[in-house]
Amino acid sequence: MARANNLGKSIVLLILIIILVLGGLLWFDYLGVIKAKKLFAPVYKMFGLEPQTSLTATQTKPLTANLDDDRLAKRLEALDIRAQELDKRESDVSRLENQNEEIARELEDRKKSQDEREKTFIAMQKSYDDREENIKKNASNLAAMPPATAVAQLLQMDDQDIIDILRKEDEIAAESKTASMTSVWLMNMPADRAATVQRKMANKPESLD
Repeated sequence: MARANNLGKSIVLLILIIILVLGGLLWFDYLGVIKAKKLFAPVYKMFGLEPQTSLTATQTKPLTANLDDDRLAKRLEALDIRAQELDKRESDVSRLENQNEEIARELEDRKKSQDEREKTFIAMQKSYDDREENIKKNASNLAAMPPATAVAQLLQMDDQDIIDILRKEDEIAAESKTASMTSVWLMNMPADRAATVQRKMANKPESLD
């Protein structure tokens, strides 16, 4: 009797083990961990279930597809960053080009201004040289004239021209070591005109005023 009871218990345990094994296989097959679709296809149809395929329970795409998408996303991100860097570099280059162009224009303007100043200086220097040459010639010519004739010529000039000729006559006389005609010319001028010329000569005026 005891032996029959032990055999019955063993059979029941065996059946439970088989049920547990089949249940585990069924569950793992449903999760897609193992492939037993053919074996459990009738069971799935009985309960209206659809077994998992190669996808896991938490994924809707294969793992390889996810890896490819990740690589593609990283490449696109890297390309985007590279494009931003190129845009910034292009912007920097454009800004530097604009600065260089502005500097070049400024230098060109300065060069033009310098050229104009040089032209003005050359013109003034030429005018001064011409005036000096004319004054020297006039002083020499007047010195060769009789004093009365020379004074008549001087009185037709303005005070500054008279002063310049008188000073030039003094320079020529000093260089040639001869007597200057300046005092003779002043003595033959009207007293008031001679006084005005001498006063301006003493003050070394830059202009007639």
